[in-house]
Amino acid sequence: MKKIISVLMLAILVLGVVGCGAKKEEEIKEVPVTNDETTEITKTKITIGFQADPVGGIQKVIDAFETEYPQYEVEFANMTNDSAQMHDQLLNSLSSGSGEYDVIAMDVVWAGEFAAAGYLEPVDTLLMDQGWKTSDFNAGSMASGKYQGKNYALPFFPDLGFLYYRKDIVSPEDAAKLEAGTYTWEDLLAMSEKYVGQNETTYGFVYQSKQYEGLICNLNEFSKNWTDVKGGLETMNAFVNSNATPEDILVYTEGETHAAFTNKEAVFARNWPYMYGMAVADDSPIVIDEVGLAPLPNGGTVGGWLIGLNKNTDNLQGAKDFATFLAGDSGQRIYSSSNASLPGMNSLLTDAGIIEANTLLSNEGFKLALTNTIARPVVANYQEVSDQIQVAAHAYLSGSKTLEDAVTEIESALQ
Repeated sequence: MKKIISVLMLAILVLGVVGCGAKKEEEIKEVPVTNDETTEITKTKITIGFQADPVGGIQKVIDAFETEYPQYEVEFANMTNDSAQMHDQLLNSLSSGSGEYDVIAMDVVWAGEFAAAGYLEPVDTLLMDQGWKTSDFNAGSMASGKYQGKNYALPFFPDLGFLYYRKDIVSPEDAAKLEAGTYTWEDLLAMSEKYVGQNETTYGFVYQSKQYEGLICNLNEFSKNWTDVKGGLETMNAFVNSNATPEDILVYTEGETHAAFTNKEAVFARNWPYMYGMAVADDSPIVIDEVGLAPLPNGGTVGGWLIGLNKNTDNLQGAKDFATFLAGDSGQRIYSSSNASLPGMNSLLTDAGIIEANTLLSNEGFKLALTNTIARPVVANYQEVSDQIQVAAHAYLSGSKTLEDAVTEIESALQ
Protein backbone atom coordinates (compact mmCIF):
# COMPACT_ATOMS: atom_id res chain seq x y z
CA MET A 1 0.00 0.00 0.00
CA LYS A 2 2.82 2.41 0.88
CA LYS A 3 4.44 1.66 -2.46
CA ILE A 4 1.23 2.44 -4.36
CA ILE A 5 0.78 5.75 -2.45
CA SER A 6 4.40 6.71 -3.20
CA VAL A 7 3.93 6.05 -6.91
CA LEU A 8 0.74 8.14 -6.96
CA MET A 9 2.45 11.04 -5.14
CA LEU A 10 5.39 10.93 -7.58
CA ALA A 11 3.01 11.01 -10.54
CA ILE A 12 1.19 14.05 -9.08
CA LEU A 13 4.52 15.81 -8.46
CA VAL A 14 5.70 15.19 -12.04
CA LEU A 15 2.42 16.48 -13.48
CA GLY A 16 2.71 19.57 -11.27
CA VAL A 17 6.21 20.34 -12.49
CA VAL A 18 5.20 19.86 -16.13
CA GLY A 19 2.19 22.09 -15.55
CA CYS A 20 4.35 24.86 -14.07
CA GLY A 21 6.75 24.63 -17.00
CA ALA A 22 3.93 24.97 -19.52
CA LYS A 23 2.52 27.98 -17.69
CA LYS A 24 5.94 29.76 -17.71
CA GLU A 25 6.29 29.25 -21.45
CA GLU A 26 2.84 30.78 -22.03
CA GLU A 27 3.72 33.87 -19.98
CA ILE A 28 6.51 34.93 -22.33
CA LYS A 29 4.31 34.74 -25.39
CA GLU A 30 1.90 37.35 -26.68
CA VAL A 31 -1.45 36.66 -25.04
CA PRO A 32 -4.65 37.66 -26.88
CA VAL A 33 -6.80 39.86 -24.66
CA THR A 34 -10.14 41.55 -24.84
CA ASN A 35 -11.75 44.69 -23.42
CA ASP A 36 -9.26 47.23 -21.96
CA GLU A 37 -6.48 44.82 -21.06
CA THR A 38 -3.06 45.41 -22.64
CA THR A 39 -0.84 42.76 -24.22
CA GLU A 40 2.49 42.27 -22.51
CA ILE A 41 5.44 41.55 -24.81
CA THR A 42 8.76 40.40 -23.46
CA LYS A 43 11.36 42.71 -25.03
CA THR A 44 14.99 41.92 -25.78
CA LYS A 45 17.40 44.61 -24.64
CA ILE A 46 20.04 45.97 -27.02
CA THR A 47 22.77 48.08 -25.41
CA ILE A 48 24.65 50.55 -27.59
CA GLY A 49 27.93 52.17 -26.56
CA PHE A 50 27.92 55.52 -28.36
CA GLN A 51 29.42 58.93 -27.67
CA ALA A 52 27.29 61.60 -26.00
CA ASP A 53 24.77 63.21 -28.36
CA PRO A 54 23.57 66.56 -27.00
CA VAL A 55 21.50 67.26 -30.13
CA GLY A 56 19.47 64.09 -29.59
CA GLY A 57 19.66 62.55 -33.04
CA ILE A 58 20.53 59.07 -31.80
CA GLN A 59 17.54 59.03 -29.44
CA LYS A 60 15.26 59.83 -32.39
CA VAL A 61 16.74 56.86 -34.23
CA ILE A 62 16.17 54.65 -31.18
CA ASP A 63 12.54 55.77 -30.89
CA ALA A 64 11.89 55.00 -34.56
CA PHE A 65 13.66 51.63 -34.30
CA GLU A 66 11.65 50.55 -31.25
CA THR A 67 8.44 51.49 -33.07
CA GLU A 68 9.38 49.37 -36.08
CA TYR A 69 10.86 46.55 -33.96
CA PRO A 70 8.63 46.33 -30.86
CA GLN A 71 10.43 43.17 -29.71
CA TYR A 72 13.47 45.26 -28.78
CA GLU A 73 14.28 47.80 -26.11
CA VAL A 74 17.42 49.87 -26.77
CA GLU A 75 19.55 51.10 -23.90
CA PHE A 76 21.78 54.03 -24.83
CA ALA A 77 25.02 53.79 -22.82
CA ASN A 78 25.87 57.47 -23.10
CA MET A 79 29.68 57.61 -23.29
CA THR A 80 32.14 60.49 -23.18
CA ASN A 81 32.82 62.76 -26.15
CA ASP A 82 36.54 62.59 -25.34
CA SER A 83 37.71 60.25 -28.09
CA ALA A 84 40.77 58.92 -26.21
CA GLN A 85 38.77 58.21 -23.05
CA MET A 86 35.99 56.53 -25.02
CA HIS A 87 38.54 54.35 -26.83
CA ASP A 88 39.99 53.18 -23.51
CA GLN A 89 36.55 52.57 -22.02
CA LEU A 90 35.51 50.43 -24.98
CA LEU A 91 38.86 48.64 -25.03
CA ASN A 92 38.59 47.70 -21.35
CA SER A 93 35.12 46.26 -21.92
CA LEU A 94 35.84 44.44 -25.18
CA SER A 95 39.19 43.02 -24.08
CA SER A 96 37.55 41.40 -21.05
CA GLY A 97 35.26 39.42 -23.35
CA SER A 98 32.23 41.29 -22.06
CA GLY A 99 28.94 41.52 -23.92
CA GLU A 100 28.20 44.78 -22.07
CA TYR A 101 27.70 46.59 -25.39
CA ASP A 102 25.96 44.87 -28.29
CA VAL A 103 26.65 47.66 -30.79
CA ILE A 104 29.45 50.21 -30.55
CA ALA A 105 30.40 53.46 -32.25
CA MET A 106 34.06 53.69 -33.30
CA ASP A 107 36.33 56.42 -34.54
CA VAL A 108 37.42 55.33 -38.03
CA VAL A 109 40.98 54.60 -36.87
CA TRP A 110 39.89 52.11 -34.18
CA ALA A 111 38.34 49.52 -36.48
CA GLY A 112 41.59 47.85 -37.51
CA GLU A 113 42.75 47.55 -33.90
CA PHE A 114 39.46 46.10 -32.67
CA ALA A 115 39.09 43.75 -35.65
CA ALA A 116 42.66 42.43 -35.31
CA ALA A 117 42.05 41.72 -31.63
CA GLY A 118 38.95 39.67 -32.44
CA TYR A 119 36.50 42.04 -30.74
CA LEU A 120 34.24 42.66 -33.77
CA GLU A 121 31.79 40.50 -35.68
CA PRO A 122 32.26 40.79 -39.48
CA VAL A 123 29.36 42.47 -41.29
CA ASP A 124 29.78 40.76 -44.68
CA THR A 125 26.81 38.47 -44.07
CA LEU A 126 24.72 41.44 -42.95
CA LEU A 127 25.60 43.28 -46.16
CA MET A 128 24.59 40.28 -48.27
CA ASP A 129 21.35 39.75 -46.35
CA GLN A 130 20.36 43.38 -47.03
CA GLY A 131 21.41 43.26 -50.66
CA TRP A 132 23.90 46.06 -49.96
CA LYS A 133 27.18 46.57 -51.80
CA THR A 134 30.13 48.34 -50.23
CA SER A 135 29.82 50.93 -53.01
CA ASP A 136 26.42 51.92 -51.57
CA PHE A 137 28.29 53.63 -48.73
CA ASN A 138 30.98 56.25 -48.29
CA ALA A 139 34.12 54.73 -49.77
CA GLY A 140 36.59 55.92 -47.14
CA SER A 141 34.34 54.82 -44.28
CA MET A 142 34.00 51.32 -45.67
CA ALA A 143 37.74 51.10 -46.35
CA SER A 144 38.41 52.16 -42.74
CA GLY A 145 36.41 49.17 -41.51
CA LYS A 146 37.98 46.58 -43.80
CA TYR A 147 40.68 44.41 -42.27
CA GLN A 148 42.40 41.44 -43.93
CA GLY A 149 39.72 41.11 -46.58
CA LYS A 150 36.67 41.29 -44.30
CA ASN A 151 34.32 44.18 -43.54
CA TYR A 152 33.96 44.83 -39.82
CA ALA A 153 32.00 48.08 -39.73
CA LEU A 154 29.27 50.16 -41.33
CA PRO A 155 29.36 53.96 -41.67
CA PHE A 156 27.70 55.97 -38.91
CA PHE A 157 28.58 59.42 -40.22
CA PRO A 158 31.65 60.39 -42.27
CA ASP A 159 33.88 63.43 -42.09
CA LEU A 160 36.42 64.41 -44.73
CA GLY A 161 39.17 66.77 -45.72
CA PHE A 162 38.57 69.06 -48.71
CA LEU A 163 39.62 72.40 -50.18
CA TYR A 164 38.20 75.82 -49.35
CA TYR A 165 38.99 78.74 -51.64
CA ARG A 166 38.15 82.41 -52.00
CA LYS A 167 35.66 82.79 -54.85
CA ASP A 168 36.17 86.55 -54.93
CA ILE A 169 39.88 86.06 -55.70
CA VAL A 170 40.21 82.90 -57.81
CA SER A 171 39.38 83.31 -61.50
CA PRO A 172 36.31 81.53 -62.93
CA GLU A 173 38.58 79.33 -65.06
CA ASP A 174 40.66 78.19 -62.09
CA ALA A 175 37.53 77.80 -59.94
CA ALA A 176 35.98 75.50 -62.55
CA LYS A 177 39.12 73.35 -62.58
CA LEU A 178 39.12 73.16 -58.78
CA GLU A 179 35.47 72.23 -58.40
CA ALA A 180 35.71 69.58 -61.10
CA GLY A 181 38.70 68.05 -59.33
CA THR A 182 40.80 68.20 -62.50
CA TYR A 183 43.81 69.87 -60.89
CA THR A 184 46.98 68.56 -59.26
CA TRP A 185 48.89 69.56 -56.14
CA GLU A 186 51.38 71.27 -58.43
CA ASP A 187 48.51 73.26 -59.95
CA LEU A 188 47.36 74.29 -56.49
CA LEU A 189 50.87 75.42 -55.55
CA ALA A 190 51.02 77.53 -58.70
CA MET A 191 47.61 79.06 -57.93
CA SER A 192 48.64 79.73 -54.32
CA GLU A 193 51.70 81.61 -55.47
CA LYS A 194 49.68 83.41 -58.15
CA TYR A 195 46.91 84.72 -55.88
CA VAL A 196 48.71 85.32 -52.59
CA GLY A 197 48.52 88.97 -51.58
CA GLN A 198 45.37 89.71 -53.55
CA ASN A 199 42.49 91.29 -51.63
CA GLU A 200 44.87 91.87 -48.71
CA THR A 201 45.55 88.17 -48.15
CA THR A 202 48.76 87.09 -46.44
CA TYR A 203 48.92 83.40 -47.35
CA GLY A 204 48.21 81.42 -50.49
CA PHE A 205 47.52 78.03 -48.84
CA VAL A 206 47.14 76.83 -45.24
CA TYR A 207 46.74 73.25 -43.99
CA GLN A 208 47.77 70.98 -41.10
CA SER A 209 51.47 70.13 -40.87
CA LYS A 210 52.31 69.99 -37.16
CA GLN A 211 53.61 66.67 -35.79
CA TYR A 212 50.22 65.23 -34.78
CA GLU A 213 47.38 63.25 -36.36
CA GLY A 214 46.56 66.07 -38.76
CA LEU A 215 49.91 65.53 -40.48
CA ILE A 216 48.93 61.91 -41.15
CA CYS A 217 45.68 63.03 -42.77
CA ASN A 218 47.45 65.54 -45.01
CA LEU A 219 50.27 63.21 -46.02
CA ASN A 220 47.67 60.56 -46.82
CA GLU A 221 46.20 63.03 -49.32
CA PHE A 222 49.51 64.24 -50.75
CA SER A 223 50.81 60.65 -51.16
CA LYS A 224 47.75 59.31 -53.00
CA ASN A 225 46.68 57.13 -50.07
CA TRP A 226 50.29 56.00 -49.40
CA THR A 227 50.89 54.78 -52.97
CA ASP A 228 53.54 57.47 -53.55
CA VAL A 229 55.15 58.36 -50.22
CA LYS A 230 58.25 59.87 -51.82
CA GLY A 231 56.24 62.06 -54.21
CA GLY A 232 53.88 63.13 -51.45
CA LEU A 233 56.70 64.22 -49.17
CA GLU A 234 58.41 66.11 -51.98
CA THR A 235 55.22 67.96 -52.83
CA MET A 236 54.55 68.84 -49.20
CA ASN A 237 58.10 70.12 -48.93
CA ALA A 238 57.57 72.33 -51.98
CA PHE A 239 54.63 73.97 -50.19
CA VAL A 240 56.67 74.38 -46.97
CA ASN A 241 59.40 76.18 -48.89
CA SER A 242 57.03 78.32 -50.94
CA ASN A 243 56.33 81.96 -50.14
CA ALA A 244 52.64 81.05 -50.45
CA THR A 245 52.50 79.27 -47.07
CA PRO A 246 53.13 80.68 -43.56
CA GLU A 247 56.69 80.51 -42.26
CA ASP A 248 55.38 78.51 -39.31
CA ILE A 249 53.25 76.11 -41.38
CA LEU A 250 54.95 73.19 -39.59
CA VAL A 251 53.07 74.06 -36.39
CA TYR A 252 49.69 74.51 -38.08
CA THR A 253 46.71 72.51 -36.82
CA GLU A 254 43.02 72.92 -37.66
CA GLY A 255 42.83 75.91 -35.33
CA GLU A 256 45.48 77.96 -37.10
CA THR A 257 44.01 76.92 -40.44
CA HIS A 258 40.46 78.07 -39.76
CA ALA A 259 41.68 81.27 -38.13
CA ALA A 260 43.68 82.21 -41.22
CA PHE A 261 40.88 81.45 -43.66
CA THR A 262 37.93 82.90 -41.75
CA ASN A 263 39.92 86.08 -41.05
CA LYS A 264 40.40 86.48 -44.83
CA GLU A 265 44.17 85.97 -44.57
CA ALA A 266 44.37 82.89 -46.83
CA VAL A 267 43.24 82.23 -50.40
CA PHE A 268 43.13 78.41 -50.04
CA ALA A 269 42.73 76.13 -47.02
CA ARG A 270 42.52 72.39 -46.48
CA ASN A 271 40.19 71.59 -43.59
CA TRP A 272 37.14 69.60 -42.40
CA PRO A 273 33.42 70.45 -42.79
CA TYR A 274 33.18 72.16 -39.39
CA MET A 275 35.04 75.19 -40.78
CA TYR A 276 32.24 75.96 -43.22
CA GLY A 277 29.89 76.93 -40.40
CA MET A 278 32.56 79.21 -38.94
CA ALA A 279 33.32 80.79 -42.32
CA VAL A 280 29.72 81.71 -43.10
CA ALA A 281 28.61 82.63 -39.57
CA ASP A 282 26.98 86.03 -39.09
CA ASP A 283 29.97 87.37 -37.19
CA SER A 284 32.55 86.05 -39.67
CA PRO A 285 34.65 88.59 -41.63
CA ILE A 286 34.13 86.43 -44.70
CA VAL A 287 30.72 86.10 -46.40
CA ILE A 288 29.12 83.03 -47.91
CA ASP A 289 29.45 84.29 -51.50
CA GLU A 290 33.22 84.41 -51.04
CA VAL A 291 33.57 80.75 -50.00
CA GLY A 292 34.16 78.08 -52.65
CA LEU A 293 34.56 74.34 -52.05
CA ALA A 294 36.40 71.67 -54.03
CA PRO A 295 37.69 68.10 -53.75
CA LEU A 296 41.40 67.53 -53.11
CA PRO A 297 43.50 66.17 -55.98
CA ASN A 298 43.90 62.59 -54.72
CA GLY A 299 40.87 62.32 -52.45
CA GLY A 300 40.19 63.58 -48.95
CA THR A 301 41.09 61.68 -45.80
CA VAL A 302 37.99 60.29 -44.16
CA GLY A 303 37.17 60.95 -40.53
CA GLY A 304 33.99 60.44 -38.58
CA TRP A 305 32.54 57.34 -36.94
CA LEU A 306 31.66 53.73 -37.73
CA ILE A 307 29.24 51.16 -36.29
CA GLY A 308 30.55 47.81 -35.07
CA LEU A 309 29.05 44.61 -33.66
CA ASN A 310 30.54 43.19 -30.45
CA LYS A 311 31.80 39.66 -31.18
CA ASN A 312 30.77 38.64 -27.64
CA THR A 313 27.23 39.95 -27.75
CA ASP A 314 24.58 37.62 -26.36
CA ASN A 315 22.13 39.07 -28.86
CA LEU A 316 23.78 39.05 -32.28
CA GLN A 317 20.50 39.23 -34.21
CA GLY A 318 19.33 42.23 -32.23
CA ALA A 319 22.71 43.90 -32.70
CA LYS A 320 22.49 43.28 -36.45
CA ASP A 321 18.94 44.62 -36.60
CA PHE A 322 19.86 47.88 -34.87
CA ALA A 323 23.08 48.37 -36.86
CA THR A 324 21.18 47.72 -40.07
CA PHE A 325 18.52 50.27 -39.14
CA LEU A 326 21.04 52.93 -38.14
CA ALA A 327 23.28 52.47 -41.20
CA GLY A 328 20.35 52.08 -43.59
CA ASP A 329 18.00 54.52 -45.22
CA SER A 330 15.65 55.13 -42.29
CA GLY A 331 18.22 55.59 -39.53
CA GLN A 332 20.59 57.65 -41.65
CA ARG A 333 17.77 59.91 -42.79
CA ILE A 334 16.69 60.56 -39.18
CA TYR A 335 20.18 61.03 -37.74
CA SER A 336 21.60 63.18 -40.54
CA SER A 337 18.56 65.45 -40.59
CA SER A 338 18.62 65.84 -36.80
CA ASN A 339 22.35 66.35 -36.29
CA ALA A 340 23.24 68.08 -39.60
CA SER A 341 25.80 65.31 -40.12
CA LEU A 342 26.79 63.72 -43.41
CA PRO A 343 25.02 60.47 -44.31
CA GLY A 344 27.16 57.38 -44.80
CA MET A 345 24.75 56.01 -47.41
CA ASN A 346 25.43 57.55 -50.81
CA SER A 347 21.82 57.49 -52.00
CA LEU A 348 20.90 60.04 -49.32
CA LEU A 349 23.30 62.71 -50.52
CA THR A 350 20.49 64.15 -52.64
CA ASP A 351 17.77 63.85 -49.99
CA ALA A 352 15.95 67.19 -49.62
CA GLY A 353 15.55 66.97 -45.85
CA ILE A 354 19.20 66.14 -45.28
CA ILE A 355 20.34 68.89 -47.65
CA GLU A 356 18.15 71.38 -45.80
CA ALA A 357 19.84 70.38 -42.53
CA ASN A 358 23.34 70.45 -44.04
CA THR A 359 23.74 73.11 -46.73
CA LEU A 360 27.18 71.75 -47.65
CA LEU A 361 25.35 69.04 -49.59
CA SER A 362 23.94 71.62 -51.98
CA ASN A 363 27.46 72.52 -53.12
CA GLU A 364 28.66 70.61 -56.20
CA GLY A 365 32.35 70.83 -55.28
CA PHE A 366 31.71 69.41 -51.82
CA LYS A 367 29.47 66.62 -53.15
CA LEU A 368 32.23 65.57 -55.51
CA ALA A 369 34.71 65.56 -52.61
CA LEU A 370 32.39 63.31 -50.64
CA THR A 371 32.45 60.69 -53.38
CA ASN A 372 36.25 60.36 -53.21
CA THR A 373 37.35 59.73 -49.64
CA ILE A 374 40.38 57.69 -48.60
CA ALA A 375 41.18 55.83 -45.39
CA ARG A 376 44.17 56.13 -43.11
CA PRO A 377 46.17 52.91 -42.53
CA VAL A 378 43.87 50.13 -41.27
CA VAL A 379 46.22 48.29 -38.94
CA ALA A 380 46.14 46.55 -35.58
CA ASN A 381 48.56 49.03 -33.97
CA TYR A 382 47.34 52.25 -35.54
CA GLN A 383 48.63 54.70 -32.93
CA GLU A 384 52.12 53.24 -33.08
CA VAL A 385 52.16 53.41 -36.88
CA SER A 386 50.76 56.94 -36.85
CA ASP A 387 53.42 58.10 -34.37
CA GLN A 388 56.24 56.65 -36.48
CA ILE A 389 54.97 58.30 -39.67
CA GLN A 390 54.47 61.65 -37.95
CA VAL A 391 58.02 61.70 -36.58
CA ALA A 392 59.66 60.70 -39.87
CA ALA A 393 57.58 63.05 -42.05
CA HIS A 394 57.95 66.06 -39.78
CA ALA A 395 61.68 65.49 -39.42
CA TYR A 396 62.06 65.57 -43.21
CA LEU A 397 59.84 68.63 -43.68
CA SER A 398 61.75 70.51 -40.98
CA GLY A 399 65.10 69.62 -42.55
CA SER A 400 66.47 67.24 -39.92
CA LYS A 401 66.08 64.01 -41.91
CA THR A 402 66.81 63.10 -45.51
CA LEU A 403 64.02 62.27 -47.93
CA GLU A 404 65.35 58.74 -48.42
CA ASP A 405 65.45 58.02 -44.68
CA ALA A 406 61.96 59.43 -44.16
CA VAL A 407 60.52 57.35 -46.99
CA THR A 408 62.21 54.19 -45.69
CA GLU A 409 60.88 54.72 -42.15
CA ILE A 410 57.35 55.55 -43.31
CA GLU A 411 57.11 52.59 -45.68
CA SER A 412 58.50 50.31 -42.98
CA ALA A 413 55.85 51.54 -40.55
CA LEU A 414 53.11 50.97 -43.11
CA GLN A 415 54.25 47.40 -43.72
